[in-house]
Amino acid sequence: MKQSFFYRKLVLPIIDLMRQGITPEKIALSLAFGIGLGVFPVLGSTTILCTLAAILFRLNLPAIQVVNYFVYPLQLGLLIPFLRFGEVLFHSPHASLSLGIIFESIKRSAWQTTKTYWTVGWHAMVAWCLVGPLAIWIMYLVLAPVMRRLAVKSGTLIKQKQLKQKQSSGASA
Repeated sequence: MKQSFFYRKLVLPIIDLMRQGITPEKIALSLAFGIGLGVFPVLGSTTILCTLAAILFRLNLPAIQVVNYFVYPLQLGLLIPFLRFGEVLFHSPHASLSLGIIFESIKRSAWQTTKTYWTVGWHAMVAWCLVGPLAIWIMYLVLAPVMRRLAVKSGTLIKQKQLKQKQSSGASA
């Protein structure tokens, strides 16, 4: 039977990580951070952010990065909402975001365009900072039981418990 792209590229690597002894909770936290940081409203920044989070919180780097790459379309889809939320938060004027308007603005004054869009981007980052941590926490709460069920279904949780029992009995002997 042919497996789906999603299953082969996301689920099987997660099962492999569990077989290596990574707990379902740690994988859930890695996935939550990968999704949450993966939609940060600054294009090109998410790989670095996910790497820093993996180092800081001792998360699984491959898991966080795989999810980060998978949510790239979601990042693009949420970019405008974060920009608009930032405008609302700071009561800033509505910025035109079409390429034609941006190019025309650059022709008139590159410096003013940079200042305008830097401010819009900064406001979007603040908007993400209000939503992102809560979203990561909620995703972890949802993903942890899912990862535990996946571990049980794939048989890796039983192997992890047996390995811990062997380690603890070996340490006491």
